[in-house]
Amino acid sequence: MAYWLMKSEPDAYSIDQFKAEKKCLWDGIRNYQARNFMMKDMKVGDEFLFYHSNAKPPGVVGLGVINKPAVPDPSQFDKKSKYFDAKSQKDNPRWHCIEAKFKKKFKNMVSLNELKEEKALKDMVLLNNSRLSIQPVTEKEFKHILNLLGE
Repeated sequence: MAYWLMKSEPDAYSIDQFKAEKKCLWDGIRNYQARNFMMKDMKVGDEFLFYHSNAKPPGVVGLGVINKPAVPDPSQFDKKSKYFDAKSQKDNPRWHCIEAKFKKKFKNMVSLNELKEEKALKDMVLLNNSRLSIQPVTEKEFKHILNLLGE
């Protein structure tokens, strides 16, 4: 099993919306590195930390699981979508997405500032490449964050 951190702005897609829907396509990702994680590295059963970005404060708010492997992202073909990509072809799609399943909303959150204070997390991708919307998390980092949450 691998572990991940996946970001979403709460006004675009919140943990509460994820909880209500129970599962979703994690679509609209337009970063090649994040796309490659979904296409090549994420496996069904992998767990991820749901992170509210561009929030006050930003932080880890929930837990999800990869429910289905990567498929072509339908938003790239939807001319009405802000994620439409005119250069993407149906027979050779540029963008892929996984199906994510809701697992848990935490009672509390661990803020970005709290994560930065943890020496055990000093090498975490989030703290060194904060712009990447999907990123790997080591098992040690994952468990440390759950421990901070009392999980």
